[in-house]
Order: sequence, then structure tokens, then C-alpha cells
Amino acid sequence: MKKKAFCLLFLIHLHIFLQVKGTIVEDEDRGASQVNDRVLKLPGQAFDVSFAHYSGYVTVNKEAGRALFYWFFEAVDDPSSKPLVVWLNGGPGCSSIAYGEAEEIGPFHIRPDGKTLYLNPDSWNQVANLLFVDSPVGVGFSYSNTSEDIISNGDKRTAEDSLAFLHNWLKRFPQYKGRDFYLTGESYAGHYVPQLAQAIVRSNKKNVDNYINLKGYMVGNALTDDFHDHYGVFEFMWSAGLISDETYTLLNVFCDFQSFVHPSSQCDKVIDQAYEELGGIDPYSVFTITCQGNSTLSNKLRSKSNSFGRIGEQYDPCTEKHSTVYFNQPEVQKALHVNPAFAPSKWKTCSDVVGVNWRDSVKSILPIYHELIHEGLRIWMFSGDTDAIIPVTSTRYNIDALRLPTVTPWHAWYDNGQVGGWTQVYKGLTFVTVRGAGHEVALHKPRLALRLIKAFLVGSPMPTLASLPISTI
Repeated sequence: MKKKAFCLLFLIHLHIFLQVKGTIVEDEDRGASQVNDRVLKLPGQAFDVSFAHYSGYVTVNKEAGRALFYWFFEAVDDPSSKPLVVWLNGGPGCSSIAYGEAEEIGPFHIRPDGKTLYLNPDSWNQVANLLFVDSPVGVGFSYSNTSEDIISNGDKRTAEDSLAFLHNWLKRFPQYKGRDFYLTGESYAGHYVPQLAQAIVRSNKKNVDNYINLKGYMVGNALTDDFHDHYGVFEFMWSAGLISDETYTLLNVFCDFQSFVHPSSQCDKVIDQAYEELGGIDPYSVFTITCQGNSTLSNKLRSKSNSFGRIGEQYDPCTEKHSTVYFNQPEVQKALHVNPAFAPSKWKTCSDVVGVNWRDSVKSILPIYHELIHEGLRIWMFSGDTDAIIPVTSTRYNIDALRLPTVTPWHAWYDNGQVGGWTQVYKGLTFVTVRGAGHEVALHKPRLALRLIKAFLVGSPMPTLASLPISTI
């Protein structure tokens, strides 16, 4: 009898201990826990890793049955000492798993056969615990039981659902509650990231129980303000010799104040004309080779604007194809805990349905920058300088519109003795360009992207020739 009582007491204490350690903490998602979400081995993974990783669903709205899919990677070394970093891709409608994880900053990249993986030596989980989220519902493996949700996404609900995701995810992973937290992303995440940061700051002031220790955010080639974004795109195309003088003039007449998400018919016609003049280049990376047979490159800017964040060992322009093959394999979906009842009939890197039916897209994010700079957040913007979608010129116009005092003037930064790009520090914001990178900076320049996140996380300036190398974080 004493033996049974001792065993029962031991099991109770073991359960409490594991809850504290965060290994079997369940939340409102039925059966959801860290243990159940742990990914043990992936198809095509012929190597072992030293870090744990998890994937699954987090419910963000019980009534509608909305749930966002995530894939989380602990830091390679000593994750308990590292910050938590969220990465979001844009579109609207593109998967952060497809782009952020599988071809940019994640540890697992896909070989051209679409079936085997290799380890990315420049993954950001070298310096942080890294969380990828497919947002909003209808993107990647994220879903809703209410069909109307898929055709009624917009900026406002995306921010609300993403905030609910973070609150519920931290309940499942309580060891990260209170951890230094940063938001990162690119392209249309130029809306997602500042809007979510704003939602977190406002929520923190109302509900201390769900406090998120947000320290800052960083966005790359980011959609920010309709006027400046368009003006910068057209100027970049013209100055790079990609379009004619006549088309440049028409673009400025008909497209200046139009939204990328909902352009006018007149603007559409001129953009079609511009794309005829561009020829068969990849506007996401104007100086690199294109993926042969990739029909998306013949699409007009109007169509491409609904898939911001796409482009790909050596640079491979066909990474999107490899992801499509890999993530459509049933055994891959099973390993990632994708529920067959909610899985898309065909997984896509970007959802046309979500992009075409986007409900609300604010014309400018700049007022949010003013609000969050005042809150004292660390805010960085970066640009690959060979992107013709949201080019460096657009970002510079957006920053100029903020009218921030300069702290450190424009200068080159270096990596391994070579110019990695240029940077300027303003009061409340740091701007960094990455030399030779396109729309997806980490796809084209992975080493420089890792250098960038290292500097951002410690809040240090980008290295100059006179400075010492950034120490390992």
C-alpha cells in the first residue's frame, strides 16, 4: 500500500515538474502539447541535429475554428539564454514555412529533387529561438472551419489573430514567457510586423497576465506606404534602365496613390506595359538567373503584388518548386503533425484566394512607426539593393518621410573585409542595405543576413573596417 502511494505521489510530482519545464503543458487545443508537437525526424533528413523543433496548430478563434500553423526551432546552443524571434512572410497569402524556413533563414533547406534536405549553416537559430507562423488562415497549413474566413482576411484580423496566436503559443511553451522577444519579416510583413508590434504594446498595457516582452522588430524590403512604395519602385526601374522614359512618366501619373493590393484599372494597364519592357527577368532579383519554365515570371506586377515574399549550397532560382514538391508529400505532412482533416488538397507556397480577396490594407504604416518609436522599441529596416518589387529607393523615401534626426551618417559596412552594404542610424530607427541581395535577402546573401540579425539582436551598429568583429551571440 505504501509502495502504491509513493508511486502515485512520485507521478504527481513528475507531472508538476514537467509542466514547469514546459514539456507536457496542454492548452485549449485538444491534445496539443510540446510533447505531441515535437518533430523527431523528417523525410529526406539524412543528418542529426542538436536542437529540438516543434510544429503544429494553435487555435486563435474557437467560435470560427481558426487555427494557425507554426514551426518552431530552438537555438542550436543554449536556447535558454537566447531570445525568441518570430518570422513572418507576406503576400498577403504566402507561407512563412515555404519561404522563411525552407529557403531563407530556417535550418532545413530543400534540395532540387524536392525530397531531401540539407542543413543551412547560416540559419538564424544559430543566434535565436526561431518561430515561423503561417498567417493568416488559408495560408500554408493554417485553416478555418468557417469558409468565409478564407475570403475575408485583412490587416486588422491578421494582427488580432497573430496576437491571439502568440498568447496561446506561450501558454504551450511557458518557458519562453518573459523571454526577450523580437518580430521580423519581409515584404507585405511590412504591414504584419508593425501592426502586430502595435497590438502587443497596446495589449501589454491592458493585460499584464499575457505580457509579451517585446524588445523590437526588423523588416526587410517592406511594404510600408502606398505613395512612397510606388514612387520608389518606378524610380528604381527607370534608374536601372529597366523601363522607358514614357512608361516611367505614365506610372507616376496613374499609380502614385494606388494600393499594391487593389490597384486601379488604369494603373494595371501601365504596369502591364512596364512588364513587357522588363522582359524575362525576375523583378525580385534583377541581376540573377531565372528559374527556367517558371510561369510566374511572366505574370504582371499586379499578380505578383499578391505574392510578395516569393522568389532561390549555391544560389538556386527554383527553390519555390522544390518546396512545392516537398511539402505536398503525405509523409512530410505527417511528420509535421498536419491534420489530414484540415490539410489543403494541394499545398501552395502562396494562396491566390487569400491574396485576391484581401479585405483591408491600410495606405500607410508610417503612423505606427511614430507610435512605436515613441515607445522605445528597437526598430530596424533593411533592403536588398537588387529588388525591383519593394526596392531600396522605396524604403529610403519611407524613412525620409518619418523626418528622424540622423545619429550616424550614411556609410559602408563590412563582412570579411568586403563591403556588405550601407547603413545609416537615425534617432529611433536603423536602416541597413545588403549589397547584391534581392527581395529575399537571406536567399541571396545568407551570410550577410546572419550578420544582420546578430547586430540587430544585440543592438550594435553594423561592422566597419575599423571595428572589431561582432562576437558570437
